[in-house]
Amino acid sequence: MLEKLTRLKILQIFVIYLRYLIGFAWVYSSIVKIQSERFTSVDGINAPINSAWHMFETFYQSGIYWNFIGWSQLLIGGLLLTQRFSLLGAVYGLPIAANIFVITLSYNFAGTPIITGLMLLGIIFLLIWDIRNLQVLLLPREFTYRTPDKNAVIYHKNWMYLGLVYFWGTILNKVYFNTHMGFILFMGGFVFLGLLTLVITVQKNPSRPLQG
Repeated sequence: MLEKLTRLKILQIFVIYLRYLIGFAWVYSSIVKIQSERFTSVDGINAPINSAWHMFETFYQSGIYWNFIGWSQLLIGGLLLTQRFSLLGAVYGLPIAANIFVITLSYNFAGTPIITGLMLLGIIFLLIWDIRNLQVLLLPREFTYRTPDKNAVIYHKNWMYLGLVYFWGTILNKVYFNTHMGFILFMGGFVFLGLLTLVITVQKNPSRPLQG
């Protein structure tokens, strides 16, 4: 049944944009850590030791570990945005997404666990989507290779090019245009490019309806 679902064009498009969404979130949140800046606008030095602000301050003061988290998130986001290497991003991102989710549950993050929980579920969904590619590791004796349909929408090279634009555009926005207006303008551009790429790519296969 899963194999039949993966053939549905509308689900393929959903997976493509889910990868973009999660990948963008990883890349965007990684920059401040790579730049050795605080994740929050205020420090948590004097905050209670069991508070989220004190935890962020501890991570920030660690230096190398803070940078390591940032580079890890950048790698995960970049892999997801490429589409071609998205499975690697999902595999690498699963333990980190689970760790972030548990951290937000452990501290008083208000509604943040909902967001981190949805991100974790998204990663799990992406892994289930590519379960056949993981079968060689999980169930090697039952693995049978099947040539993927390279004409399927999900394998079109346009998605990879768009992912590269999203990757570098996100970094450019965060480093050089880190304002609310800059964020709004870039997001508007991202949405426009995403819709434009969708229209162009789907029109290349006019004989195939969105349902399959």
